[in-house]
Amino acid sequence: MSIKGIPVVTVGPGSQPAEPDGGALNYIDMPDGMSTYHQPSVDAEDIGLVAGARETMAWLTEALANYRSGDAPRLANLTGLDEASRRLVNELLGEGEVSITYDGSVAARSQESVLTGIWRTVYLDEHENIAHDLLEVADISHLAQIPPDGALQIPLSALGTVEVPDGVINARPIVAELAAAASNYAAGDPAHSINLSLLPMTDEDIQFLDSILGKGTVEILSRSYGKCMMLATAVPNIWWVRYFNSMNTLILNSLEVTGVPQVACAAPEDLLDSAGRLREILESEGAGLN
Repeated sequence: MSIKGIPVVTVGPGSQPAEPDGGALNYIDMPDGMSTYHQPSVDAEDIGLVAGARETMAWLTEALANYRSGDAPRLANLTGLDEASRRLVNELLGEGEVSITYDGSVAARSQESVLTGIWRTVYLDEHENIAHDLLEVADISHLAQIPPDGALQIPLSALGTVEVPDGVINARPIVAELAAAASNYAAGDPAHSINLSLLPMTDEDIQFLDSILGKGTVEILSRSYGKCMMLATAVPNIWWVRYFNSMNTLILNSLEVTGVPQVACAAPEDLLDSAGRLREILESEGAGLN
């Protein structure tokens, strides 16, 4: 065959026939942008006017220097702080990746600062106004460690007494494993994890587990390149832990028997790093906050 006999085929946009249903090829949007912390610019003259912020930073420096991983949370009550000082404290600390919601007999919210292990926690009244304003130094805010309200709490003994509906295949042995692990759990023990993503779970299995474990009072959200949602169940020390990628697709679904999922807690080296970074922030803002 000569070169003239080779048919010419066009490629590229418009070269292919349209889909019979008129559909078009849609590409998945890729994530763009990432929130970053920018240290605020504060005039030394302004700093001199907010004595409350200076006292707060002095307390925080000492509390962070003396805190050790595993200690009880150290709390400072900032409810009476003047608004200028409160605003400066919030600007200096910024917002980190972990937030906590507590909805029980009271409503409270906690936000980790950009310095791991430093938390801003508020208790809300019935009108969603701030009733108490706290600053914490802790592996994890004390909100995450409050057990379920008595009215919501489900005893371990109740887990094995619920009738299993049709369509439930693997949930019953999982419930038995959870009950055994939770009954033997003591504070400080390693987490016992059941990876549901690796098991042949039906929709009925998941629904049954959700109904029998109930919903607790604590929800933790950790945001990074993706996100991790940690939901306390109504059974003490049992958590749903779900990881999503940057496209918000569920990539790991698990149940954990632990006090608080470790992924939400500050590591000892993170606390040491936060102490050093806090000193750098205060030194860069001048002697007014030292």
